[in-house]
Amino acid sequence: MSQRPQRSFFRIAVATVIFVPIQYLFVSNTLAQTKQSPILEAMKTEMQRTMTDLKGEANPPYFVSYAITETQYVTLTASFGKIVIDDSNRTRTLDVEVRVGNYDLDNKRQIRGTNFEMGGFSRGTQIPLDDDIGSIRTTIWATTDRQYKSAAERYLKVVSNRAVKVKEEDSSGDFSREKPSSYSEPLQTLVVNTDAWRERLRRLSALFAADPKIYGGEVYFRAEVIHRYFVNSEGTTIQTSDSYVRVFSQGRTKADDGMSLPLFRSYFAFTADSVPSESVMRKEILDMTTLLGKLRTAPLMETYSGPAILSGEAAGVFFHEIFGHRIEGHRQKDVNSSQTFKNLVGERILPDFVDVVFDPALRSLAGQNLAGYYKFDDEGVPGQQVTTVKNGVFREFLMSRAPIDQMPNSNGHGRRQAGFPVVSRQSNLLVKAAKTVPFDTLRTMLRAECKRQGKEYGLYFVEIQGGFTFTNRTMPNAFNVLPLLVYKIFTDGRPDEVVRGVDLIGTPLTTFKQITVAGNDMGVFNGVCGAESGGVPVSASSPSLLVNVIEAQKKAKSQAKPPILGFPTEPGKTN
Repeated sequence: MSQRPQRSFFRIAVATVIFVPIQYLFVSNTLAQTKQSPILEAMKTEMQRTMTDLKGEANPPYFVSYAITETQYVTLTASFGKIVIDDSNRTRTLDVEVRVGNYDLDNKRQIRGTNFEMGGFSRGTQIPLDDDIGSIRTTIWATTDRQYKSAAERYLKVVSNRAVKVKEEDSSGDFSREKPSSYSEPLQTLVVNTDAWRERLRRLSALFAADPKIYGGEVYFRAEVIHRYFVNSEGTTIQTSDSYVRVFSQGRTKADDGMSLPLFRSYFAFTADSVPSESVMRKEILDMTTLLGKLRTAPLMETYSGPAILSGEAAGVFFHEIFGHRIEGHRQKDVNSSQTFKNLVGERILPDFVDVVFDPALRSLAGQNLAGYYKFDDEGVPGQQVTTVKNGVFREFLMSRAPIDQMPNSNGHGRRQAGFPVVSRQSNLLVKAAKTVPFDTLRTMLRAECKRQGKEYGLYFVEIQGGFTFTNRTMPNAFNVLPLLVYKIFTDGRPDEVVRGVDLIGTPLTTFKQITVAGNDMGVFNGVCGAESGGVPVSASSPSLLVNVIEAQKKAKSQAKPPILGFPTEPGKTN
């Protein structure tokens, strides 16, 4: 994002939920033989009327799209053995995009000289939940009318702005021409055994109460089905239905110096098949409480520059932050963006044994479902595998239908949260390494590098909370990754030591040069990434990486003391 940091991942998860079985259909550009919803029929009818009736306007729309996102969900949260959130709901959100002008120049072009100018967007319109065609069409009509008037007015401003400003650095048009797609699949029904899940969450969250110095202990469950309907004036018609299940457990403690110390465990899946058993979840929460106890008394980490190992999970987030946001295509056209890699196509930016691929068609990896999976992006373009780096050489950007120089077409990465504008965003990020070593060898190589640099120890980043990065020209183009669990690995072979209070920082091009070798493992991080098009589900997967020089700074911390009063007891119990 041009003016504020790209705030990324929070962990998401998997759970047992019963879905009515469906047949997964092959994604193609031909219509699948599935009955379409009345909602889709209403959208198609109103689209035809809109394009016909607005032809006579001075500046008629050349492109219109309607997107309706219907979400059905169940959310449960338990804290210290008690249910604190028990919610279920169903929503429908309409997004209307109207383009005035033509594919080369339209109302969505950036108006230069205006801060925080992202082309204007609607926050979405809530539409009736009943499948009443008349009511749905009325809402679409009213929203389209507003959007068209706004688009026509803004188009005149775009034309004027272009006339008084210097020639743009990027000469590409404003919207790409893409082949229309037709696809329809059955709508899933959400059925959840909420009673069973309430009891499981109570039992699991109660485990946090065993340590009186754990001040927050929650287990969160969400099961949802999302129906997406999309129609545009070019002939694209899409109806998809996807299920998602997440479980997220969190424990929090506090050190004597005021530092808050959280740990997380999370899972993500599309179906119940990948759900861990309650016994597995129980063991992981118990391990988490033990680690929280160690973190509470762990030494505070000082500023550090030297060798480090990033676990596969940490390396995935690392690449998401320092690389992924900078290759989202729309940023290469934003005059406020740093455009780090715009002039590096064909140049080596990583070691020659590293490839970086984004693949929204990949549903699972290393036995885990991937949150960044989808069939079509939010502009109705089929999701496509994109090899952004091959043998260390940068090749291409992630593209929506907003062209840039040398890349006139989408590669299926136009994404948004309902109610936000579509921009190019990440999907399933995969770091692939042709040169790998066993993890024990990676540790040996770390110690050797520490010895060469005269360091007493190197760092091992095991778990990551998330991170953010700046991509604006007026700010330092740095990243900040937020570790949760970090160890010192001593050069002399002493046992590893857990430390706290460290953030992983740096700048992209310098840090990339320090990657020397990868492990033969694979870590997967599922999360939700937030940027100007809202929160979208993504994943990041990578082997462990040895980095010769990494920089770490002290983490910000609270100045408040731990609670003065002791942990309250259960009724009938004594301290």
